[in-house]
Amino acid sequence: MSAVAVEHVGNIAVVRLSRSHKLNAMGKEYFDEMPKVLKELDSNDHIRAVVITADGQHFSSGLDLSEMSTLSGNHQDGKTNLHSHIKSLQSTTELLANLRHPTIAAVSGYCIGGGIDLISACSIRFCSADSVFSIRETKIAIVADLGTLQLLPSIIPKGLLYELALTGRDFDATEALRINLVNEVLPDKELCERRALNLAAEIAENSLAAVRGTKKILDGIYNEDLAKNLEYVALWNTAFLNREDLREVARAFAEKRPPRFSEP
Repeated sequence: MSAVAVEHVGNIAVVRLSRSHKLNAMGKEYFDEMPKVLKELDSNDHIRAVVITADGQHFSSGLDLSEMSTLSGNHQDGKTNLHSHIKSLQSTTELLANLRHPTIAAVSGYCIGGGIDLISACSIRFCSADSVFSIRETKIAIVADLGTLQLLPSIIPKGLLYELALTGRDFDATEALRINLVNEVLPDKELCERRALNLAAEIAENSLAAVRGTKKILDGIYNEDLAKNLEYVALWNTAFLNREDLREVARAFAEKRPPRFSEP
């Protein structure tokens, strides 16, 4: 079953995470399929804007913890292959952040961990009132390495970013709006997606050259150091990831209990 589906509404592409039976958790299929989808969209001259949303009640519960060992690289691969693996996962963020077309995220329900990476790379974000967000990575024993820590400093206030990233706590749609993570909160999922599609249509009515030029200039300002900073966190996790803690996260997930992390 595909992890990502694409439909076209006129000259607007709607990209949907399509593993609703697993809360749209991001596993191997997602990281295989999403870069291909983004490359195809980037080369499509008919597209004027992209809406990113999800099937089901929840946008994404983040990394698929049942695949934790795969997503963090096999412990026998060595550091070089782990670094390459992290860089491969990061390609989705870089492709999305640098897409020629404006991107609008429409979030409902859970938007956890990797979900934050995904929406942080979008140009504009909306959410429904039932949305729950979390920069969850410290709770699963990793440094967020797919874009959140590189992109959010230009989106939300410094102190709040430190708090949210270090605690991994949940925050709701009201707080997401207050800290500027989202542009607007809509009453429900349907209205949220409609708002995103309507804005995409409004953008699509403007000069294609002017829209692409405006996005290119803004991306150059906001994403100037993205590649360098992604490389830095890839090197950090390659050197310092505690593999026993990662294995404990996978065990705890399977056993439906909180993880018990080792002392440094």
